[in-house]
Amino acid sequence: MRFVLSARKRPWDARGFRLARPTALTAILSFAIALGGCGGGSSPVISNPNPPSAGVLGNYKLTGAVSTVHDPSMMRQGSTYYVFSTDAGSVGSYLQIRCSGDKVNWTPCGHIFDTIPAWVTTKVSGIAGLWAPDVSYFSGLYHVYYAGSTFGTNTSVIGLVTNKTLDATDVANYQWMDQGEVLSSQSTDDFNAIDPNLFLDTDGRAWLTYGSFWTGIKQREIDRNTGLLLASNTSIYNLAARPGVQFDPIEGSSLVLHNGFYYLFVSFDFCCDSDPYQSNYKIAVGRGNNPHGPFFDQSDTDMLQGGGTILLQGNGTTWSAPGGQTAYLDADGESLITFHALHLPGGTPYLFVNSLNWPQGWPQIQP
Repeated sequence: MRFVLSARKRPWDARGFRLARPTALTAILSFAIALGGCGGGSSPVISNPNPPSAGVLGNYKLTGAVSTVHDPSMMRQGSTYYVFSTDAGSVGSYLQIRCSGDKVNWTPCGHIFDTIPAWVTTKVSGIAGLWAPDVSYFSGLYHVYYAGSTFGTNTSVIGLVTNKTLDATDVANYQWMDQGEVLSSQSTDDFNAIDPNLFLDTDGRAWLTYGSFWTGIKQREIDRNTGLLLASNTSIYNLAARPGVQFDPIEGSSLVLHNGFYYLFVSFDFCCDSDPYQSNYKIAVGRGNNPHGPFFDQSDTDMLQGGGTILLQGNGTTWSAPGGQTAYLDADGESLITFHALHLPGGTPYLFVNSLNWPQGWPQIQP
């Protein structure tokens, strides 16, 4: 089987994601994985003792502009929900936006950038698109953290763009302002600066969680006044990794606080094989008492040691590789999760927006 490192590194075709032009690195990794099986090694991952209904993937209800959506995040402003997602390969339309009044029917609502910011193209040679936008609201502004990289490398950046409103009809206030680089990684680093997620704690502090493969999921503190790294705290927190699995296939982190526990959602394994039936992405979670961890799964395995309770994986017939998720706990008390999954047989990624329940203090995705 030929697997690739991440969903967030490839151009699109009519079927959804396709394999990028192979590099020496990707050829070596694909060969190694083919020899070693799906990820190689072993990791103490457990299934959810209270698994979600099979209806999560068997009862698709969304309508409208719901295909070719990857790595979604969401935010409600007023009565409208907004979803931001990874680029779909359209030149002149970077970081797409979709809108809905009912979380079911979705319509296109524009994009953030007409061109990739010049500072990104300078730092990441050959970049073709922007990935994994994460939306949050603090200090009077909507913040969208986004990633720029190229397939199979960790020469990557995380940037920030802000707006006073998400409502494009509010012409007096609607303007996306790029705030530049938040952090970056290069080939000599042991981490990959993509897949940002912003978490606001009850004490007013802000934390940026990020990372993909390499040594796993990291975290840095954010200055709420600027949205950039807090200069007075240079600590890098290690949250999750899969040391027993070849290439440490973990990414797409999302951190929330619910009823006194911090929950770290992640995507395990490989999202987008050229044969979508072979894609084995899945959504996992752990919880802890601190935003920096440690996070444990339902068998009490530390997520830094490969732990993670599986919430959702493909059914092998109609959908494969659910992942790229963001948990969203709305201010009105509603718990939601948005993610993508590949529709079989073609492999086109579709948007999902589902409710979360919390039986016995653990999240469960509802149909």
